[in-house]
Amino acid sequence: MSCSSEDTGYEPTAQPLDIPAIFLDNIIPPVIPNDNPQTVEGIALGKKLFFDRILSANGTQACASCHSPQNAFTDNTPTSSGVDGIFGTRNSMPLFNLAWNYNERFNWDGTAFSLERQAEEPVENPIELHSNWEAVVGRLQQHPEYPELFRLAFKTSTITKELTTKAIAQFERTLISANSKFDRYSVGQATLTLQELNGLDVFLREDKGDCFHCHGNPNNPLWTDNDFHNNGLDSNFSDLGLGEVTGDPNDNGKFKSPSLRNLAYTAPYMHDGRFTTLDEVINHYSEGLQNSSTIDPLMKKINEGGVQLTSQEKEDLKAFLLTLSDPSFVSNQDFND
Repeated sequence: MSCSSEDTGYEPTAQPLDIPAIFLDNIIPPVIPNDNPQTVEGIALGKKLFFDRILSANGTQACASCHSPQNAFTDNTPTSSGVDGIFGTRNSMPLFNLAWNYNERFNWDGTAFSLERQAEEPVENPIELHSNWEAVVGRLQQHPEYPELFRLAFKTSTITKELTTKAIAQFERTLISANSKFDRYSVGQATLTLQELNGLDVFLREDKGDCFHCHGNPNNPLWTDNDFHNNGLDSNFSDLGLGEVTGDPNDNGKFKSPSLRNLAYTAPYMHDGRFTTLDEVINHYSEGLQNSSTIDPLMKKINEGGVQLTSQEKEDLKAFLLTLSDPSFVSNQDFND
């Protein structure tokens, strides 16, 4: 059986996502493609591939090189360098709760329309792994372990790009973060300080931080709308973001709203990593907004440069935002090599 290219009497072991209660109570079910169900074997294969440098042209980098577990699956540099030492122009996005991205548009600019498709591009990108899929599939097919692992995951030892990205997507969908202090507070298992509660109030009030339109509220534990916005970073754009993808000038300068979870681990911030600290991010929204023709209507205080928070409100807001970080996520051995 183990030598057969196609197994007709064998089925991989189903492994549905372990969905936290706080998600079950507040958001709709995850997006799992019918042609790529979660299995024990597929997840294990995807994890091995995610950490394996075999996907890169010269065997020096893996997906995990720019998406490390201790940084909530991003890295700690403004932009990342690929196998040739060339730095890109975008910050590496953190990876968690990806199965609840309902518009199924991934990357800062929405170029990928599924998690499986998102896993394709970095392999061939010249500023990332800079390989090609034909070579990668060849290396995997000649590997002493991978043909059998693919057989166990997909009932065939014939390796393809499509099966490779399916396995990676299965692993990435297991990266669920839902055990922050605020999560525990929401289910009555933790207490917030007065400062943290004041920060939540700043976050939710339209006459204060007004953060919730793009980044959710306690009833949206994703802490993002997964949509694209021009949040006033620049008055002119060297990177068009979504506009480059759609060709619509009205989309210029729009980038995906990242989740506010795990901010303690994901610095630097914004699509280009321009802000080193959370204080800089808060200052941007408070008094650093830049106007442009595509500024999001939600940036209602653009003419005043921002929402004009007091020093105390900034400290309170920061204290609340840090309650959304999940130490158990970055230390979870199921997510580490």
